[in-house]
Amino acid sequence: MTLDEQVAYLTKGCVDVVRASELRTKLERSTRTGQPLVVKVGFDPTAPDLHLGHTVLIRKMKHFQDLGHTVNYVVGSFTALIGDPTGRSRTRPPLTIGEIAQNAETYKTQIFKLLDPSKTVTRFNSEWLEPLGSSGWVKLAAKYNVAQMLERRDFKTRYEAGKPIAIHEFLYPLAQAYDSVFLKADVELGGTDQLFNLNVGRDLMPAYDLEPQIVMTTPLLEGLDGVEKMSKSLDNYVGVTDAPSEMFGKLMSVSDELMWKYYLLLTDLSSEEISQKRERVASGESHPKLAKVDLATRIVAAFHDVTAAATAAEEFDLRFARKQLPADARIVELSPEEWSSPLERRLVRCGLAESSSDARRKIAQGGVRIDGEKAVVGDPVPNDEYILQAGKLGAVKVTRHRAQ
Repeated sequence: MTLDEQVAYLTKGCVDVVRASELRTKLERSTRTGQPLVVKVGFDPTAPDLHLGHTVLIRKMKHFQDLGHTVNYVVGSFTALIGDPTGRSRTRPPLTIGEIAQNAETYKTQIFKLLDPSKTVTRFNSEWLEPLGSSGWVKLAAKYNVAQMLERRDFKTRYEAGKPIAIHEFLYPLAQAYDSVFLKADVELGGTDQLFNLNVGRDLMPAYDLEPQIVMTTPLLEGLDGVEKMSKSLDNYVGVTDAPSEMFGKLMSVSDELMWKYYLLLTDLSSEEISQKRERVASGESHPKLAKVDLATRIVAAFHDVTAAATAAEEFDLRFARKQLPADARIVELSPEEWSSPLERRLVRCGLAESSSDARRKIAQGGVRIDGEKAVVGDPVPNDEYILQAGKLGAVKVTRHRAQ
């Protein structure tokens, strides 16, 4: 790639690049000297599984790998003991050492679904943060001040509201910054919510006679509901370990508008290719569903393989387009009264929700589909039999009882 092409490839989909001119200089120097850039990304293993929202950042790591640079995957084995205060209105409870170790092993397995293990350096930040000792931590803390910490929105809001801020929370951005110092990072990647933490590293490095790192952030990915950030707790996520058919089906429920953001952040298509595809849909030359099938196929293939993606696409077509289900699938026959009842009642009757309130929650989160289309409260009842699906509980064919 030319230098311009490298910059475009690496910054595709990024929100912040601090600073783009410095990134260009580092890339030019790397090309001239043959010395790869040191790219650092930290993950605190706070949950046992990853979802597609996490992979936005992992894909950016892969882009640097594609260009021959060294990616350091830093497991926050020490920082997770502190608890990242980002986005918190109160102190985050720290994890136990056992929880960190277990989650870290799961992360390592899942992250290599996208990254090349042979090109990834895995480090645990307890390697250098624990040996700092009391003296080292005092010296590190002396290089930053409280006024700088209170520039952080989370801290400022809590301070002005009179809510407590524990002293150890100030240590988190310092610890993350020292990761960059120790690794002599050229670039640090993170989500937009990490911009403050990443800039602390950039600010701190000159105090150790190091060139400031480039800070690059990727956007937070909305979940299947198109509103909230993708989250397992909100049940609006696609897990990287989801079965191919489940992953495909979830992605087909994404709105036509959100689909384009998924294309940008979860595929390797260039911005120009995505724009052309979007223009074809807007002009009516191509149907939105075909674009969505292509999106789902690409993502499933990335986490499984091309064959699994093709099979998942075929199963989806049989199930929702042709209204066919496997021979052993459930068929639920509804009485005339049940057939015309509200959607939440039909979900309960079909065993796809435990209660009406559970059904309403699933509908609100965008997890309910009728013949593959996202369903909402108040939708008209289909005239004929249909396939009803809710989240992970599978699909059933709904038929209407007809008097003999």
